[in-house]
Amino acid sequence: MGIAKAAFIIMLGNMASRLLGVVREEVIASLFGLSDAADAFSLASRVTTPIYDLLIGGMISAALIPVFSDYIAPERREELWRLVSIVLNIVFAMFAIVVVIFIIFAPQLMAIYGHGFDVQKQVLAVDLLRVMLSALILMGISGVVTALLYSRQRFALPALCGSVYNAAIVVIALLFHQRLGVSSLALGVLIGAVLQVVVQLPGLKGMRYHLKMSLSHPGVRRIMKLYFPVALGLVVSAIGVTIDSNLASRTGGGNMAAMRYATTLTQLPLGLVATAMSFAILPTLSRYSSGVLDRGGILEPDVSETKDIPVEIVRQESALGSQPSILAGETVTGETEARSPGTTAEALAAYKRTLVLGIKMMLIIILPATVGLVVLREPILRLLFQHGVFDAEGTSRTALAFLCYSPGLPAAAVDQLLIFSFYARKNTTTPVLVGVMAVLVYIAVAATPLGPLTMPRLALANSAQWISHAVVMCFLLWRAMGSLRGFALGTVFTKALVGSAAMGIVLLLLSVMVERRIDTSDIFGLVIYNGLAIGLGVVFYGLALIAMRVEETRYLWQMIKVRLRK
Repeated sequence: MGIAKAAFIIMLGNMASRLLGVVREEVIASLFGLSDAADAFSLASRVTTPIYDLLIGGMISAALIPVFSDYIAPERREELWRLVSIVLNIVFAMFAIVVVIFIIFAPQLMAIYGHGFDVQKQVLAVDLLRVMLSALILMGISGVVTALLYSRQRFALPALCGSVYNAAIVVIALLFHQRLGVSSLALGVLIGAVLQVVVQLPGLKGMRYHLKMSLSHPGVRRIMKLYFPVALGLVVSAIGVTIDSNLASRTGGGNMAAMRYATTLTQLPLGLVATAMSFAILPTLSRYSSGVLDRGGILEPDVSETKDIPVEIVRQESALGSQPSILAGETVTGETEARSPGTTAEALAAYKRTLVLGIKMMLIIILPATVGLVVLREPILRLLFQHGVFDAEGTSRTALAFLCYSPGLPAAAVDQLLIFSFYARKNTTTPVLVGVMAVLVYIAVAATPLGPLTMPRLALANSAQWISHAVVMCFLLWRAMGSLRGFALGTVFTKALVGSAAMGIVLLLLSVMVERRIDTSDIFGLVIYNGLAIGLGVVFYGLALIAMRVEETRYLWQMIKVRLRK
């Protein structure tokens, strides 16, 4: 499957997931606002997320997909099933042990994370945490299945996981919040985790499960070798989250919830663009890093998809190693014939072209998205969250938090691709060491004795962490792979930045001209205003890129039309 098609499938799934995620946060904001209950749920979420990332989340991209990808050939299929079974059994046992330990010591955890909370709020957070910890076992199983399906380039079912998870939280909260209060959110998390496993089960058709647990399997040893540095880095990251939560709990009631809602807005473009592109590109980069070129390294693109696309861009897409489609339900043929070893130089060249094209697409989308969200942050937040008990003061605080997060948004998006590029080369140590450095940057900015501890400073510290990580990763990538000159990467970045800045100016002028004529005090007016602003921004930015002759724009548009038509 070609990267463009894979990214499109993942992006559609992520779009549905992120939109439902926004609905989830709307429901939470409407029902609980910036209350103690919302703070307690936000704190419990901050504890469970690092645990998941440490035990399985980081392993998916860093170790499972690269290693599983080495076993996807038909003649190794039985070996793949054996390896996946062993990993599933190990993950289940590991999660069960960790969850029991954390359930026992939940009060002590909450005392550390929520040091600034009063006793009653900490007790509520403990109750929520214990329910949500139970869901982690199912999330671990779901993560292994997701890695398996991604390695086999079956992207459709994993793309549904986020949607069913968020939908479960929304439905359960709406049905049971009056009876259970904020505990309905924790129950929704548990049911959502169940659905994440269920929705992916059809993708396991034909798999032979083995009730076996062994650390001596070569694949398991490789996974452990790749993941060990990542695990150390995630431990450092978890320490950073602990410090962040501890500091945030001291900035005043409601601020932790405001940071959560602002993060939802931040994660919207990251999930739609960065995650989709990164997971779509990882299997191909992994093959190229192993010296494997698809069909000799140059696979002729489908003429129906590329007849209107510039020749140079078609050549780049051809170098991406498009694969026969192996989506769930499709038949795989000629898998071994489509893959052949290439020279180191050929593989490195294909690797660079693939990575650069991914970065270009990322920049073209993430830069205008960031500028647009910054300019429209207040009307968007009013539309999304200012309902029920969530008032104008909550919108103002959340908008301030997002404004402080926004400088790091483009860096975080590109950084995810850079991290995956190192993972594809079986290098998990470098991103970890850079991550440790970035956490130190965060601590230096957040915990500086200059001035009072405030919520905006914590958000700015997160931005500094993302930016420092991306800058160092860019430098190390250049050192590892050599110069990326000749790919016009700087040109695309400059043109996308100029187009985004011009779009931002247009949106500011629009706010002056139109906002006075449109009543934005009600939902209908906000929908009209935001719809008009977003539509104008997209059209203006697209025309600006066309005027500046950014060829990747035409390529992107043609690929979107083809995927939608199909």
